[in-house]
Amino acid sequence: MSQLFSQLGIDWHLLISQAVNFLLLLIILRLVAYKPLLELLHKRRAKIEEGLMKADEADKRLKEIDQIGKEKIKEAEGSALQILKRTESDAKDLEAKLLAEAKRKEEIAMKNAEAALRAQEEASRRATEEEAAAFVRAAIIKTVELSPSAIDDALISKAIKEARQG
Repeated sequence: MSQLFSQLGIDWHLLISQAVNFLLLLIILRLVAYKPLLELLHKRRAKIEEGLMKADEADKRLKEIDQIGKEKIKEAEGSALQILKRTESDAKDLEAKLLAEAKRKEEIAMKNAEAALRAQEEASRRATEEEAAAFVRAAIIKTVELSPSAIDDALISKAIKEARQG
């Protein structure tokens, strides 16, 4: 076999030294370049996978938050509707109370007005009675002062005047 290698132009010493050089270069490259590149690639792949998982998780959370937001909006609309109904009910109750109070005050005012009117009528009636009594007193005084024949003549002439005018 050594003849075959020599005929082919292969030197054993040179072949062994080249093989040793190649193995040394392979070991050095593996330690210096290949391992750090593989570690870098593994780290990068892990980061990418982690980022994808976080993106998926963020999408899921976003959907959950969107669903929760929709539920909260529905709850808020329901609460607002209940508040509006309650406010409307309270307003109707307040309106009824105010109307009842106004009616009560109106009745009191009417009673007071009626009482004042009755008092005024009573005062007017008393004043009329007092005037009539004064008038009758004055008439009696005048008749007592006149002689009976003058009263008859005065009454007759007065009756005639009234008959002519009427």
